[in-house]
Amino acid sequence: MDHSADAHRTDLMTITRFVLNEQSKHPESRGDFTILLNNIVLGCKFVCSAVNKAGLAKLIGLAGETNVQGEEQKKLDVLSNEVFVKALVSSGRTCILVSEEDEEATFVEPSLRGRYIVVFDPLDGSSNIDCGVSIGTIFGIYMVKDSHEPTLDDVLQPGKSMLAAGYCMYGSSCTLVLSTGSGVNGFTLDPSLGEFILTHPDIKIPKKGKIYSVNEGNAKNWDGPTTNYVEKCKFPKDGSSAKSLRYIGSMVADVHRTLLYGGIFLYPADKKSPNGKLRVLYEVFPMSFLMEQAGGQAFTGKQRDYRKFDGWFCIKEHAAKLQTISSFYIGQ
Repeated sequence: MDHSADAHRTDLMTITRFVLNEQSKHPESRGDFTILLNNIVLGCKFVCSAVNKAGLAKLIGLAGETNVQGEEQKKLDVLSNEVFVKALVSSGRTCILVSEEDEEATFVEPSLRGRYIVVFDPLDGSSNIDCGVSIGTIFGIYMVKDSHEPTLDDVLQPGKSMLAAGYCMYGSSCTLVLSTGSGVNGFTLDPSLGEFILTHPDIKIPKKGKIYSVNEGNAKNWDGPTTNYVEKCKFPKDGSSAKSLRYIGSMVADVHRTLLYGGIFLYPADKKSPNGKLRVLYEVFPMSFLMEQAGGQAFTGKQRDYRKFDGWFCIKEHAAKLQTISSFYIGQ
């Protein structure tokens, strides 16, 4: 690589330029979707800055509350959620927001209302904040079905109705991976410019991967098929090399590695958590959307096509407390 030449590049494909180029392919577009994505990007930049100075700003630690899932909220969780809610509402292009951190869905007031629904986990993997492991934001975008007054029914759409999805990973670099339904592209934040630059165009997951990613600490509670599969990864009987285990414990980081290097990420149900822990709406659907757009697969072990799971959702005590998925497998 010619680093000196790279340092003097001036024709940079920023995420703003990229989205505008995509918009130009749709003459009927009014720019609403572009404005929405720009506000999401702004939220990602803000959270990235907060993560980078979390220790200095005393943002590490617990906020003293629990979220709708019963998990203790970190201070950065609360801040990140507030940032994204305000950024999305102020875009003037959203009508309903569903966040992992909020007990109820947020209905945008009519004067600021748009056509889009955004579901998101503002800070996935926050249990890793204190030790500096990569964490991230996951989001998915739907369009409201009709021009009627928005209701919770508009949120409960299957994955096949998703318009766009992405995640932003805050680690050694800040990387935003996005798909609007025509492939997957990765952008890296250049701190000197304050812009996300296209660094991973048209991401395709490798056909063959040498990595499996799962929490083997739960192995004693797995079912037979999962145990057998992982055993074959470690002790293949066909003469091939054993796969390497890599498990970070932050879904964004594990999926990002799988997307770039190939392999499989598993989150199987077990005796302790028979219904699983991953949330379908703002974790499984967006990540599955991205993986399929990159040529991979996402499935439950029983059904291959995540987009057909129209009946996963149920409203329980709270609007945002949606069903989890029992087992989830994602990879090539």
